[in-house]
Amino acid sequence: MVLHHGKAQRADRKPGTNPMYTGANPALAAEFTMPHDKLLDDSLPPDTALQLVRDELMLDGNARLNLATFVTTWMEPQARELMADCVDKNMIDKDEYPQTAELERRCVNILADLWHAPDPANIMGCSTTGSSEACMLAGLALKRRWSKLGRTGKPNLVMGVNVQVCWEKFCEYWEVEPRLVPMSGDRYHLSAEEAVQRCDENTIGVVAILGSTFDGSYEPVAGIAAALDELQQRTGWDIPMHVDGASGAMIAPFVDEDLAWDFRLPRVASINTSGHKFGLVYPGVGWVVWRDRAALPGELVFNVNYLGGDMPTFALNFSRPGAEVAAQYYTFVRLGREGFRAVQQASRDVATYLSAAIAELGPFELLTRGDQLPVFACTTRPEVTAFDVFDVSRKLRERGWLVPAYTFPEDRTDLAVLRIVVRNGFSHDLADLLLADLARVLPELQKQDGPQHDRSISTAFHH
Repeated sequence: MVLHHGKAQRADRKPGTNPMYTGANPALAAEFTMPHDKLLDDSLPPDTALQLVRDELMLDGNARLNLATFVTTWMEPQARELMADCVDKNMIDKDEYPQTAELERRCVNILADLWHAPDPANIMGCSTTGSSEACMLAGLALKRRWSKLGRTGKPNLVMGVNVQVCWEKFCEYWEVEPRLVPMSGDRYHLSAEEAVQRCDENTIGVVAILGSTFDGSYEPVAGIAAALDELQQRTGWDIPMHVDGASGAMIAPFVDEDLAWDFRLPRVASINTSGHKFGLVYPGVGWVVWRDRAALPGELVFNVNYLGGDMPTFALNFSRPGAEVAAQYYTFVRLGREGFRAVQQASRDVATYLSAAIAELGPFELLTRGDQLPVFACTTRPEVTAFDVFDVSRKLRERGWLVPAYTFPEDRTDLAVLRIVVRNGFSHDLADLLLADLARVLPELQKQDGPQHDRSISTAFHH
């Protein structure tokens, strides 16, 4: 959750709005101004309130042109209608809304099947508000399993520096030492060798990312698992893995079917994904599945009866709408395996087409091609001195395109990139429009004396 700070209203601000526009009494309209710090004394008609708030929201970027976000920005009208039907259902009230709970159970089973759970009757899983909560729950399970071993040192978690910030939050909130493997040279994510070098008897687990948010690449899950197998043979340390498949866990089952990254690897204890990313659902819904009941210590699951019935729950929050879970099930019913394959392959095809076309423009060098996640990163070539990726991002924004520019983390902060996420609904036609706008701004950028962006400001990674 982003923290917001109050901002003082300008003393010279003149109140008032068009009385014909608001439908209010002209005398009252002359004094009307939108509330910034306290509630208005009187109510407004619903249409007036709707229009006034909509007017302010026009200043937001166009979500369909946002190539920074992984989050779904388009669903079918039927899905939107279903979500409206379910927005008033509290997901936690499983006794009052038993069929919504049943849809959640079915989704968990479908994901367990996609991820090759060895015994579907023995899996554990649940929906969450997103992958951040799912990762927190998976991390808690890893820590509790480690604590039962009777070790006395401080627990640690091994992962690449490219992990999503939720993992750093987990370590800070639950007092786990984060052992972050820095990037090095052309290695932009965790490797098996670097992972095992940082493991010891107090390592609660290793996190592997199936689809890095920095460049869209898969981490070598099978290679890391094999290295941990060998480590156990040498030391006796049985260190489990969690696969953060926030994006890739809904890509690989359909377009990389032969890739071993999931519960086919006995070392993998749990997997999460974001239903609201390549699960093709509006935010916010995530999922986490454990390979068996032993992977989720029972004491972490609470039973409550004050909403009716006897309800097990494992979550960081409590109340949330059932709309997103219903939408996830709708998407599974609507698309099936072949439909998901077609959608994800189309996104990958657009990503590889777009990355190749950008590389042909001349000034750009690709780090990735979009052939794993439909996501790729590029930077300017060393000989390009008139502009940098921040200038490109700024110029594209003038046409409505939101293309993030950011520096890589520790040990590669010298590398600044543009990253483009291709999602369902981003067509070849839109890709061609982006290419045309990019080609249009390059001559202007090449006339600059040098980069115009102060890289000491706002160079952090946002997504």
